[in-house]
Amino acid sequence: MVTFCKKITISTRLYYFCDMKFNQILLNFLIWRIKHIKNRNFTMILSAVIGAVAGLAAVLLKETVHLIQHFLLKGEHAEVNNYLIYFYPLIGIMITVMITRYYWKEKLGHGITDILFAISQKSSILARGKMYSRMITSAITVGFGGSVGLEAPIVVTGTAIGSNIARLMHLDYKNRTLLIGCGAAGAIAGIFNSPITGVIFSSEVILAGLGFATFIPLLIAAVCGSLVSLALLGDDVLFSFVLKDPFIATDTPFFILLGILCGLISVYFTRLTYYVEQKITKIKNYAFRGLVGGLLLALIIFFFPPIYGEGYNTIKLLLNSHESDIIFQSFFSLDYGNPIVFVLFMLGIVFFKPIASSLTIESGGSGGIFAPSLFLGGVVGFLFAFSINYLFPAKISLSNFTLVGMCGVMSGVLHAPLTAIFLIAEITGGYTLFVPLMLVSAISFSTISYFEKYSIYTKHLIERGDYIPHDKDKQLLSGIKIKKVIEKDLITVKPYQKLSDLVKAVRMSKRNIFPVVDDEDRLVGIITLDDIRDIMFDELAREETIISSIMRDPPAFVSSQDSMQSVMNTFEITGAWNLPVINEGKYAGFVSKSRIFNTYRSKLKKDRAE
Repeated sequence: MVTFCKKITISTRLYYFCDMKFNQILLNFLIWRIKHIKNRNFTMILSAVIGAVAGLAAVLLKETVHLIQHFLLKGEHAEVNNYLIYFYPLIGIMITVMITRYYWKEKLGHGITDILFAISQKSSILARGKMYSRMITSAITVGFGGSVGLEAPIVVTGTAIGSNIARLMHLDYKNRTLLIGCGAAGAIAGIFNSPITGVIFSSEVILAGLGFATFIPLLIAAVCGSLVSLALLGDDVLFSFVLKDPFIATDTPFFILLGILCGLISVYFTRLTYYVEQKITKIKNYAFRGLVGGLLLALIIFFFPPIYGEGYNTIKLLLNSHESDIIFQSFFSLDYGNPIVFVLFMLGIVFFKPIASSLTIESGGSGGIFAPSLFLGGVVGFLFAFSINYLFPAKISLSNFTLVGMCGVMSGVLHAPLTAIFLIAEITGGYTLFVPLMLVSAISFSTISYFEKYSIYTKHLIERGDYIPHDKDKQLLSGIKIKKVIEKDLITVKPYQKLSDLVKAVRMSKRNIFPVVDDEDRLVGIITLDDIRDIMFDELAREETIISSIMRDPPAFVSSQDSMQSVMNTFEITGAWNLPVINEGKYAGFVSKSRIFNTYRSKLKKDRAE
């Protein structure tokens, strides 16, 4: 026992010695860096490092998923996988639930939403565990056939790498946010070998509202992420296709109709995702929720096997005119020669894919809606062109409409039209379809914007007041926390005290407001100097007047949990300059417009200086 304790003591001392040694080396490096490297140049160097590491993480995640899929579907268990394939997603979800809920104690959900929340409310600080946790959980979920994509988890990984490297280098909020964007750009560039898409995605979704100056670090990060992926995997990306058919201008009316259809499908995808989320999260026991969600997912895959996994293999079959292989995957003997049967089967896939994706995520799996939106768009585009060719003499390109449909639904669901355009342009290796991509993307985005103002990533955050896009004024306000501007130097009085006691408080106080609180610290009223100016010098009134008889109700009150936007709205409605803060029924202090304006001005000056 003594020997064991000695070993622990030695290990502890060694750990602290190494930690102190590392901190000293880091401190020396930071001092040297300040003296020799300008902040802007240092940020660019870090953007390259972060982009390369994010690209490496993307490669590692892709390869891990491929290994799991190969083991489950093509390895020694291939002879029984026809039966197990329906339950693989359930197994993956349950493993993920056990790891995240009972070991890491982490809530998953939509990863991009977590990033936006961290930027808006947590000073761009992401937990260190996110640098690897989403890689592990998404590899299990997607590897076992969960109906989601790898893109959101690898973006979370890349942004966490950017945030933590920035913290290690003691960078400020603005540069931490920029390096978070670099991590996202490197991750997307690495997983798709699409550097332009990485830059656009980061600018459009992650760093919405930031200036043009952020582009250079994002470009560097995206290029480095793409180069790492190319060096290690070559052209082995998640999805790629070489265009076969040209764009024909006379197909434009059909593309316009496809744009409207993609917008409506995006509305369906978004609202059904919210609906399934509300229903499945009513199950409070995480393990039971995972079991129910996994079983429902197994049932959907039983009837519609193409919904298994990310869905890129199905899109490749559609693009290469092998659609008959899709219907043959069904458990039932369906006749591909009957176009009605084929269309109904594909419509079933369109209907159930959003349900399957939402079940996978909300029941405890790890993944994103990036791939499901591309999958759904591809099926919708193909089905649209197939139906046109069947019903009318026109012969439009099935592959072109499949690709443009992918762009349309992704544009609508993610509210990221530029990202969708450049992704399809890059994965097809050219800009032949650039005109229809722009047209369909714009129409789809406009259509969904009429019904859903915000994307899946931002809607809940905006409704809670936790995220304010494209408004610098509101963003600065949202960064001010009520707790930090509460004024506690106001002298309180009791309702049963006399006016003479209040006059003594007036002599000691530098403020003109006096909160009236009872013995349980509950605010029962307020008194201002204006309320007592006429009687405070009357000696008889001072001894006979009770505080409770002259106090009045405050115009309103706020809580330290309220958002700053809500507090400013209260100020505007009441016309007051000071409001009491009440937390759980107890008086906590006052907030004043002047204190908030001073804090706002300081933040504005700091932001401009940075």
